[in-house]
Amino acid sequence: MSTIILSTLNARYSHASFGLRCLLANMQELQPQTTLLEFTIQDSTTDILAELLSHNPTIIGFGVYIWNVEPTTRLVRDLCRQLLAAAPPAERILHAALPPLHELQSPYALYSDEDIAHRVVYVEASRGCPFTCEFCLSALDIPVRTFPLEPFLDALQSLLDRGLRRFKFVDRTFNLNLRISTAILEFFLARITPDLFLHFELIPDRLPEPLREIIRRFPPGTLQFEIGIQTFNATSGELISRRQDNAAAEHNLEWLRAETGVHVHADLIAGLPGEDAESFADGFDRLWRTKPQEIQVGILKRLRGTPILRHDQEWQMVWSQQPPWELLSNRLLSFEQLQQIRRFARYWDLIGNSGNFPGTLRLLLEQTPSPFREFLQFSEWLYAVEQRKHGIALIRIFERLFEFLTTHRTVTPQTAAEVLWTDYTRPGRRDRPAFLA
Repeated sequence: MSTIILSTLNARYSHASFGLRCLLANMQELQPQTTLLEFTIQDSTTDILAELLSHNPTIIGFGVYIWNVEPTTRLVRDLCRQLLAAAPPAERILHAALPPLHELQSPYALYSDEDIAHRVVYVEASRGCPFTCEFCLSALDIPVRTFPLEPFLDALQSLLDRGLRRFKFVDRTFNLNLRISTAILEFFLARITPDLFLHFELIPDRLPEPLREIIRRFPPGTLQFEIGIQTFNATSGELISRRQDNAAAEHNLEWLRAETGVHVHADLIAGLPGEDAESFADGFDRLWRTKPQEIQVGILKRLRGTPILRHDQEWQMVWSQQPPWELLSNRLLSFEQLQQIRRFARYWDLIGNSGNFPGTLRLLLEQTPSPFREFLQFSEWLYAVEQRKHGIALIRIFERLFEFLTTHRTVTPQTAAEVLWTDYTRPGRRDRPAFLA
């Protein structure tokens, strides 16, 4: 029986815990008596407890994140009751030194055939971040360290040989080291297949020509770049110690959409100190004009250990006390304004980011001076008529868009119907919704 268990509650089954596999690969002489057990946040706490205790463990280590901290806390509470008769040990925080990456054992052989066939597989060429953005835990992980390149490429080749075609890189700044990033892209370019998919997180304002030249050569749909713009507000950037050339970032996004087949996922954060509702709206509009396929709107979170808390008094930051510890209000944004942005973000995911409404979105937003303000009006109207943010059927969203365009905007029923019908049938649907009949 195992004496050590490494466990976590993943957001869903399709996610395989990279961190636990890294730990298991480096357990050295303790590896034979260590077991990795993964669950999901949807699983019953009682069922998880039973599975853990069936191994009669001496030590259980949990991977804890903002999306699983509540159920993990409940689980740990029940484990102390079972194991220690309601006498839990005192909490201790152990600060470990950063390990030299060349000394670490690779975790990639620990991905099973089932993982490779059905789950997201994570890889990393580097750790750390050179920037000090105060809302981010990576700001505490300085300097950037890179794994030895040749063994890493050998590991990628092994995963390719086993059939993996979807790689998600967890590096926070993939394009920081030009030598490493170009070598990895050249590696995949030499092994391109129609089903290959690569996800990277990029620094927004760094795309030198050698990197651009390689990116151009990838076929459409192969590369996905997650690009954290976060804010275009220079005052906010200075307040949170974020160094970013906004003009260069904007130009790079425009270049990616105009000259490559990269799928661009761009991030914005609402609630940063120094940025009010008007500034955030202007930033969204500026980002929208670069035409990324996705814009992820998030609310500022208070991640424990990050220095964002130093702004609490001056900017009157009020935080939720429950995970994920989102901002509730600050000096420039009221609670209701942030609620409006939350609703905007949810409906934008359903309509703007889903890929279901490309033509309808253009019809709604392209002739308006401010796409953010226009969509905000729609989202407030939609919330007023639906009274919910979740559980709205896709056909219902189509119907509500038709209603809004024809009764609250000047779009004729014929024009709205034609555009919505084109979007509706794009994935192959052939049924005719009653409201379009």
